[in-house]
Amino acid sequence: MINKAENIIVGISVGDLNGIGSEVILKTFEDLRMLEFCTPVIFANVKILSFLKRELKLTTPIQGIDKMEQLVIGKINVLNVWREGFNLEFGQNNEIVGEYAIKSFVAATKALKEGLVDVLVTAPINKYAIQSETFKFPGHTDYLNQELEGDAMMLMVHDNLRVGLLTDHVPVNEVAEKLTEKLITSKINTIIKTLKQDFEIERPRIAVLGLNPHSGDNGVIGKEEETIIKPTLKKLFEAGNLVFGPFAADGFFGAAQYEKYDAVIATYHDQGLIPFKTISFGNGVNYTAGLEKIRTSPDHGTAFDIAGKGIANHDSFKEAVYLALDLYRKRANYKELLQNPLKTKNSI
Repeated sequence: MINKAENIIVGISVGDLNGIGSEVILKTFEDLRMLEFCTPVIFANVKILSFLKRELKLTTPIQGIDKMEQLVIGKINVLNVWREGFNLEFGQNNEIVGEYAIKSFVAATKALKEGLVDVLVTAPINKYAIQSETFKFPGHTDYLNQELEGDAMMLMVHDNLRVGLLTDHVPVNEVAEKLTEKLITSKINTIIKTLKQDFEIERPRIAVLGLNPHSGDNGVIGKEEETIIKPTLKKLFEAGNLVFGPFAADGFFGAAQYEKYDAVIATYHDQGLIPFKTISFGNGVNYTAGLEKIRTSPDHGTAFDIAGKGIANHDSFKEAVYLALDLYRKRANYKELLQNPLKTKNSI
């Protein structure tokens, strides 16, 4: 018997319906044991998901609802965000399909803000197809940063490997000009708070990577380490934070130095995500740290090349659901500790 008070409501945005998002969602909840931990609400259209079920030969039981008040605990709910139908072409980049991906995401985010769902898990979108006059964000993270309180930071998570980014969807030729003392300090403070409240790490150890090859070689291959990164890290360390670096990225990952730290902060997208996905692809999770609400997503994209073939691996999406549930519980415990300072972790 499912206890409503213990069953976390998971809002799910359906992503690009021409990709593998719907497949990995339906495969994740085809195992009905998942409903012992959470109640999913997929923001989409029940007729489209029923069609995709048949196409993919899946047996996931879903039920349509028209408003959140109709949600049934312990069932796989599909909230009808739209009624009209439209053509799907697996593997194709389509702006109309992109519009519906954003309708799903915006509706799910609104439900998250209003407390109608407890956490948000997003299926992959196509960043080109989603651009419109009303949605001009490069991805989920930037929109969530606008809509929710806090300072969003992309944090890739797999077991004890956590890789955060100082800059995320920024062209490489603009990264250096965006590295400021204010940015570095803000992102490191965000990751410290995240590690404490969401991962129960009381004294987090953080490694920061340099921007340039060999971390600048003392200014021979770039000045950013000497003029910006090192002085900022020195101030943070002297303030009592266990922050170290900057490290040369290649040797740092090649020698598995990341195993000594609770989190690694890369200066730009590929510097962090290439080694992360090499180590953990298919099981990693993208967590938007630093916000008042919890959002996770799988570590892959729309995978248009295999869409509609029924062969997509859903492990990363399932891990994204598990991580969202785990973070929700840990954050609740952390808030309770702050409210009851005499309690210990063991007494909860």
